[in-house]
Amino acid sequence: MNIAIIPAGGRGSRMGLALPKQYCQLLGVPLLVHTLRAFEATPAIDGVIVVVPGAHLLATRALVADHGLRKVLQVVAGGSRRQDSVARGLVALPAGTEFIAVHDGARPLVTPALISRCLQAAREQGAALAALPVKDTLKEVGVSGVIRSTVDRSALWQAQTPQVMRPEVLRRAMARVGPDFVGTDEAAFLEAVGEKMVVVEGSERNIKITRPEDLLLAAALLHSDQNMDAMDNKNKKERIGHGYDAHALVAGRDLVLGGVIIAHERGLLGHSDADVLTHALCDAILGALGLGDIGRHFPDTEPAYAGISSLRLLEEVMALARGEGYRLGNADITVIAQQPKLAPHWAAMQENLGQICQVAASQLNLKGTTTEKMGFAGRGEGIAAHAVVLMLPNEQDA
Repeated sequence: MNIAIIPAGGRGSRMGLALPKQYCQLLGVPLLVHTLRAFEATPAIDGVIVVVPGAHLLATRALVADHGLRKVLQVVAGGSRRQDSVARGLVALPAGTEFIAVHDGARPLVTPALISRCLQAAREQGAALAALPVKDTLKEVGVSGVIRSTVDRSALWQAQTPQVMRPEVLRRAMARVGPDFVGTDEAAFLEAVGEKMVVVEGSERNIKITRPEDLLLAAALLHSDQNMDAMDNKNKKERIGHGYDAHALVAGRDLVLGGVIIAHERGLLGHSDADVLTHALCDAILGALGLGDIGRHFPDTEPAYAGISSLRLLEEVMALARGEGYRLGNADITVIAQQPKLAPHWAAMQENLGQICQVAASQLNLKGTTTEKMGFAGRGEGIAAHAVVLMLPNEQDA
């Protein structure tokens, strides 16, 4: 389980505004909501802990509800320093949290792609943060304003967020350095105790809002994105895709189809839960968008996907589709199985798939057929599924 901790406890004194900066309007939406939406749209993030000034707890909870931010698990009161707020976020983590992604609430232009890259790097290397190599010439300047020297920038990076690590690593580092240590980010604590952390190249757009002009820049960037998206969508056409999958039936496995566990003496064999129905749907969506197949995106050599629910894979596929500017129009899926009877389970499957694909049940046609005891499906050796989808450009949303 991966959980984001969003410290948003700043008072925004440099903004010169009555409200803290995280509640300032950015194209008609509170800045903090833009930040939270990026994590909401990241499939690998399972939940979010938001840390805000105590006086704004109720208002922030209302914002979360009003904007439908389903991944926010808790909104908790922060402390006087950033590290105190992060520590309170650590206390609020649910059991089973494997990695945390700490991200400044005042960085509203972070993207799901950058969040995902940081999570992947942390999984491979232990801990990672977004950063940019320093490009400008740096000068060391004395108190009188006289330049002392030019600083070698070849090994210098400008830290951003998210910063990703295992929660126990950050807790241990904070405990070892003691309460008097001041760290401006999480990496400072890991550095202080000799923990390894790697950089993932961030983005020039991943700016932190600290001054009024930063808010104007963020608004201009978002406005430009919206205009570009509108232009791109005008050139998009409907896309059709086909998917197919088959798995063997074996003893000792659950039979999972459409995310529903079905009572049967055998289940499907595979690296994940081997849900052929959902796999076929994933392949059809990827095929419609020219993005390869499910094996390319979720290889069976990757331990992270061992036993994973195929509904999680579908979440990631739909996130890719949204990133390409498409949504699901409708799907027609056929399951080929001699046994068991599937008709009693169609509604539950439609509910599972519809929630993830953000479509009504009527847009997901599920049906089953036998092969009159011919072939591997007819002999009860396995189950197969075909899926056909129509993908629509986002501009055609109702």
